[in-house]
Amino acid sequence: MCTCRCSAAISCRKTLLWDLDAAGGAGFLYGVDPKKKHAAESVFSKDADPEQLIRKTEIPRLDILPADESLRELDSLLERLGKGRRLAKLAETLARRYERIILDCPPVLNEISAQVLRAADCVVVPLPPSPLSARAFELVTAEVEVHAKGKPVILPVISMLDRRRTLHREARDENPGWPAIPMASAVEQCAVRRQPVGKFAPGSPAAKGFRQLWIAIERELTKQKG
Repeated sequence: MCTCRCSAAISCRKTLLWDLDAAGGAGFLYGVDPKKKHAAESVFSKDADPEQLIRKTEIPRLDILPADESLRELDSLLERLGKGRRLAKLAETLARRYERIILDCPPVLNEISAQVLRAADCVVVPLPPSPLSARAFELVTAEVEVHAKGKPVILPVISMLDRRRTLHREARDENPGWPAIPMASAVEQCAVRRQPVGKFAPGSPAAKGFRQLWIAIERELTKQKG
């Protein structure tokens, strides 16, 4: 979620972070709680205005549409509605107000992730530096082909990189062009401070990694418009 701060603070773009994970981790990390409990799902099942649930953060130009427990049934709800582009249409409406919309979805492949793929222009895939990362990347690529016909750009990111470990170094050497986020105590502190790392440790290697990741995202989005 530190990339959201980069969008708002570095690129100076009006940014919305839309949390689609029932655990509500994105809102927690930014110190934001939902306005109403059990309301997050209503924007999908009813003609509710999602802007009524949006909250401001302490970071200028960054708002959040927080998650809550009602999203636990979102996957089955979307399947019952039978509207494969419901999320995409909602995002198009919100895009009239925001320059960048960042969708945070659960790390599973289901109807929610399928709808995110149809709505997204760029899909960021965090991958651990291990042999399993290649397998995970292949699965996401296959999902894009099935649900979005290759429309969104897939941007793999090496996460929790520890260069002291041989496997991590080898994974980095095999993919030198991928953005990388180091394993760092500063990242762990985000949950304690409820702030993005760029807010309290802007000079840290982790903050630098997130800035480089955001630059890569902006580059891909600019290519699409070009």
